[in-house]
Amino acid sequence: MKSGIFYLTIGSLLSVAAGTAAPYEKYGAPKKAMYACNYQLSSTATWCSADIDQTTCYCSNPYALSSVAGCYSYAGRNTTKNYKVLIEACSEVNVTLTMDQLEQAYVNYTKNAKSPADIEGFNATEVVEVPIKLQDNVTDLYMRAYDVFLDNYDFSLYYGSGLLGYWCLVFVLAAICNWSKILFPGLFKSLTGPFSTLVRKHITMPATFNNRKTHEFTFLKFFQILIPSRLETLIISGFVILTIALSATRIYYIEGDPLFESRKIAISRYIADRTGILATNLTPLLILFAGRNNFLQWVTRWNFATFITYHKWVARITFILVLIHAVGFTIDLGSYYSEDVKDLYLIMGIVATVGGGIILFQGLLYLRRSWYEFFLLTHIVLAVLWIAGGWLHVVDLGYIHWFYAAAAVWVFDRAVRIGRLIVFGFPRSTVSLLADETLKVDIPKPAHWKSVPGGHAFIHFLRPSCFWQSHPFTFTESYEQKDTITLYCKVKGGVTHGLYQYLATHPGKTTQIRVAVEGPYGEPTAAYRYDSAIFIAGGNGIPGIFSEAVSIASRSRENTKQTIKLFWIVREYKSLLWFYDELRQLKNSKIQTTIFITKPDSQRHLDDFKQKDFENYNSDKIYKESEEKKDHTSVKVESNSENEDEASSTTDIINTIHEELDHINFKMGRPTMEELVGEEIKESTGSVAFVACGHPIMLDDLRSSVVKNLDNKEKKRIEFFEQLQVWA
Repeated sequence: MKSGIFYLTIGSLLSVAAGTAAPYEKYGAPKKAMYACNYQLSSTATWCSADIDQTTCYCSNPYALSSVAGCYSYAGRNTTKNYKVLIEACSEVNVTLTMDQLEQAYVNYTKNAKSPADIEGFNATEVVEVPIKLQDNVTDLYMRAYDVFLDNYDFSLYYGSGLLGYWCLVFVLAAICNWSKILFPGLFKSLTGPFSTLVRKHITMPATFNNRKTHEFTFLKFFQILIPSRLETLIISGFVILTIALSATRIYYIEGDPLFESRKIAISRYIADRTGILATNLTPLLILFAGRNNFLQWVTRWNFATFITYHKWVARITFILVLIHAVGFTIDLGSYYSEDVKDLYLIMGIVATVGGGIILFQGLLYLRRSWYEFFLLTHIVLAVLWIAGGWLHVVDLGYIHWFYAAAAVWVFDRAVRIGRLIVFGFPRSTVSLLADETLKVDIPKPAHWKSVPGGHAFIHFLRPSCFWQSHPFTFTESYEQKDTITLYCKVKGGVTHGLYQYLATHPGKTTQIRVAVEGPYGEPTAAYRYDSAIFIAGGNGIPGIFSEAVSIASRSRENTKQTIKLFWIVREYKSLLWFYDELRQLKNSKIQTTIFITKPDSQRHLDDFKQKDFENYNSDKIYKESEEKKDHTSVKVESNSENEDEASSTTDIINTIHEELDHINFKMGRPTMEELVGEEIKESTGSVAFVACGHPIMLDDLRSSVVKNLDNKEKKRIEFFEQLQVWA
């Protein structure tokens, strides 16, 4: 019975507060006094019939009002400040009270109040027409109980703000560090002392452990996980520790608490309130971190992948908080659960919780990579359930504004994305399949659309089978066509494989496809501020790396001291085909380029080079030389002759490639990252920046090698910029 009266009283009072459309209700001493007195009085006596709202009764019934005034007099709570809160509460139920009426009510209390023991045949559930005198020790217990109960709401909001403040501090520090590399390069390049090197070597730059960051850990085949960098891990760990601490701080039980039937129920309720409010505070961050147009990316100079890492971990912690919230309230409601669960706010809370739980499961890396489009669609639907369910769960509880913020962030991001698509237009692109492994997409761009060196854009191929899908690709400015960008898409599964099959049916494996482009996103690194800028790309990681290297070379023509090097690691010669025109353009640049061919004996698709406009290649000459070799052969099997002709042709093509690209140093085999890094640091005249994009294993090896060389003997400032963004 105790809990039933409690929920009726609190429900009626909170409904008044919620009706004000305030973002939340901050309690403080005046409201704690009002709630404590009203609940104690409702547990002690009855002044109005059941059809009259309890708050209306206390404000309009003279005996009830006198009893309230008498309760306020305990411990000097009958102050003007406290009375004003009571007057405001009464105005919400259309009852006008004045200070004079309250003072007169107190006079009536002092003259006519009786304790229940002094009333003959007293029954707490029957209407009485006399002010009730309360016991001071009981009033004190109610007051202390409400101090704990309502303070928990107030402090939960403070602690929620503390969690947001933690992230604000992280962002401010990140902004200072990363922007200082741009604004104060001299200062940063001079930070090569023992302390700076120690911090960078063991905290800010390395992987968390085992040198693996971009390459996932796999166990039991289906369970894959990406481990954040050590700095990211420390930031996430700090957030987790702070969340645990703030979830448990100031949670304690008042012995004999009249609001709850037992210690277990009281603690469960306090924890449920705390975790629910903290989760509500964090919800806008979930949406902000996951957005493509997150302004914090510009503030901190962190890329989208970094924020996706934080998004995933904040989401996990938020869901755990919600789960604890749900369990705590289930314990608190006890026998009332089966009835209360029919209420809309509880139903929607369950919907949000179930949606959040499914999100955590379907967000597993294996599922994301195996069925990305299905993952994305269900992720959006479940996120809508989370927001909508949470919205309707708290709409009458005073915390709706956090969901206003979350919805506003989501709408803003979607609006900007649509705006970017419209601003770019929907041009017809030329899509070609090259070397049977890469799609080259030439897209005319508006003159006002400025490309970002090292940036990326999301592209929609407007075909019936995939127009709704968008995928990120780095791009370069086309050398052949003005106001055109070129994207290079590695053929994998999904959209790219569908286009591969589609192009295979077209003459020359080329066709026109209308596209929509959303971007540009990302920004160049601070590599241009360093004495040596070393760009390393693996396979299809070359476009963004190439774009930034060329940009730095164009802006540093007058800087004869700066060294710019480009290393590209490919498996076969055929990989040069789709990027051949860009490689030729490097001839007149200051970029020192080296290409590693890891499988130089592979001859696949070398004949495709005959379609290139080789300056030093003459197919007739090759044919003539081939015929001459035939004439001088005495006894040979015809098939062997054909093989020799083919080998001769292949050799001539490779020789022509080397002649055409004589400004590029070709090396056969796979480079060792540790040796490459060591050599470049040794050859540099000063600070060195390594910028890389390629296979995750290569990047992890490069990161590890850079970390090992931070404390080099020459005290050169070494930096590592990872351009590979792994979020799926």
